Amino acid sequence: MTKPRIGLIHATMNSVAPIHRAFSMHSEDVDLINFMDEGLIYELNTTNKITTRMILRLCELAGKAAESNVDAILFTCSSFTPYISRIASLLPVPVLSSDISMLQEAVKRSANISIVATVQTAAPTTKGMLFELAKKQKKKIEVNTYFIPKAFHELQKGNESGHDKLIQDKIDEIDASSEVIILAQYSMARAVEKIENQKVLTGPGIGADHIIRLAKEFKSGSS
Repeated sequence: MTKPRIGLIHATMNSVAPIHRAFSMHSEDVDLINFMDEGLIYELNTTNKITTRMILRLCELAGKAAESNVDAILFTCSSFTPYISRIASLLPVPVLSSDISMLQEAVKRSANISIVATVQTAAPTTKGMLFELAKKQKKKIEVNTYFIPKAFHELQKGNESGHDKLIQDKIDEIDASSEVIILAQYSMARAVEKIENQKVLTGPGIGADHIIRLAKEFKSGSS
């Protein structure tokens, strides 16, 4: 059987390296095809609003991925997670939002969860998804959110160490009062790659594992 082919849908270049690193560290060998519309994240940061046109642009990218004969599609921008199920219903292959697997793990682990984000829309979006998942599991949770816009700007300027330090400092600040700490965006994962803290969850590793399983199941079923 040939290698599974996975389409990656990006709204920012900052998500590319983290998810590629996650796949490179996985035991399974896959082919990755990237589809990008970086204008989405700039527009989102300016307007703080997700529009119908933004969703249509994501649909267009997903359609291109499907036309490229991928076995599964992974969206890598958490701000759009609530809309991915609508897009998925239009596609012939399995689709996964960037952080759903991570959020499921967080709710499973604890009722005391903290979210750290560097894009303004990511924190409330992630929080809403956590409560939605907890409701389905009939579990009560407490969620605190922390927004570090300066970290995103530092990463955009190429100051990776400055970006990482701001996130690490926030983790240290809230560590004692948090049972689980979620980093809301793929671009943030690099900040904790060399830190051993079992409380911290990031999307790329969990997402890569889940989408590979979905791709293999789809490929096996369609062969």
